[in-house]
Amino acid sequence: MPSLPRPVTELTADEARRIALRAQGFLGAPDRRAGVRGVLRHLGAVQLDTISVLARSHELIPYARLGAIGRRTVDTAYWTPSADGRAEARPHAFEYWSHAACILPVEEWPHFAFRRRAYRARPHWNHTLPDGAYDQVIKQLRTEGPLTATDLGGAKRTSEWWDWSGTKVAVERALMYGEVVCVERRGWKRVYDLAERAVPGTLLHDQLDDAECLRRLVRLAGQSLGVGTRADIADYHRLKGEQVDAVIADSGLIPVTVEGWGKPAWADPAALQTSPRGRHRTTLLSPFDSLIWERARTERIFGFTHRLEAYVPKPKRVHGYFAMPVLAGGRLVGRVDPARESRTLVAKQVTLDGPRAIPAVAQALLEAATWVDCTNVRVERVDAPALREPLVRELARALD
Repeated sequence: MPSLPRPVTELTADEARRIALRAQGFLGAPDRRAGVRGVLRHLGAVQLDTISVLARSHELIPYARLGAIGRRTVDTAYWTPSADGRAEARPHAFEYWSHAACILPVEEWPHFAFRRRAYRARPHWNHTLPDGAYDQVIKQLRTEGPLTATDLGGAKRTSEWWDWSGTKVAVERALMYGEVVCVERRGWKRVYDLAERAVPGTLLHDQLDDAECLRRLVRLAGQSLGVGTRADIADYHRLKGEQVDAVIADSGLIPVTVEGWGKPAWADPAALQTSPRGRHRTTLLSPFDSLIWERARTERIFGFTHRLEAYVPKPKRVHGYFAMPVLAGGRLVGRVDPARESRTLVAKQVTLDGPRAIPAVAQALLEAATWVDCTNVRVERVDAPALREPLVRELARALD
């Protein structure tokens, strides 16, 4: 790492935690007028994932911040273009590789030019591209308009998830290169279109050099995190450490130290101007929520160790298939592994940070149940068995 500038201020661990919560939209009044699109622009990236228990992760992200907003409203906000009668309808978002596969504000298209260039220069791929398939996909999209992989000729050759058809390989390659863009998901399937047709003309360019792209993404990561280490900032859009090092001094972020972190940190200057105050959200969090998706940061800020166990063999799971941390009072106070059975939300496994967490966990479960149209909540297992009956009583009291 290059030599670091002198920190301009020192934050306590509590101040850093509250700054992070506010930056992620969990402290203070939510901007309901901006809605889902406001959440997306505030966070800079919303991760997509195939797992759906209560809902898919990209639905859980705005729910956690705004409350029980309609699920159809969420998808509409992401994917439906808007027109004011004076201009062509323009998309609000596109899907691309950021922290993972993410929904991104369409305004950030130019700032991923560095990644599109890197993909074009990549010498090796996991899938072989059949001769002529790439040109055929582009031709078909140009002729027929936006299409899914199925419309293009099929996503897979067999039922195996990894056994892509030549068409799927070609269109995904074009997506990574930036010649094709996804600005809609339809029934969870990507809808592909030519970037030249879907991305607004003012944004459709790769003119920014790598340094300018990286400066922008480092600055955005710092704003979305509030305060973070080099590793935190790099992880947000999956940059390399040396890429962060090359631009962070010119990113507008301010060097700080944080009590107990043991590593240099950088803060959004706006986050330091006022003390974080306001109402805390009580909610279940998707394991793919950007508040907690970097596990080392989650442990450092909240003293909470969390691991997604969906891909862990069932006998080896500790907290459950899709254990969702419970946020309350600015702390992570437990976790719930949920499921749905008809109109019942089932808490298959609950971990509580002591008896004081019971009201918050009950509140989070009841709000989630209402959101997914469940009328009942059933608790199966609590890691501390003595806390199961108090939790059940609290749920019953709140339902009465």
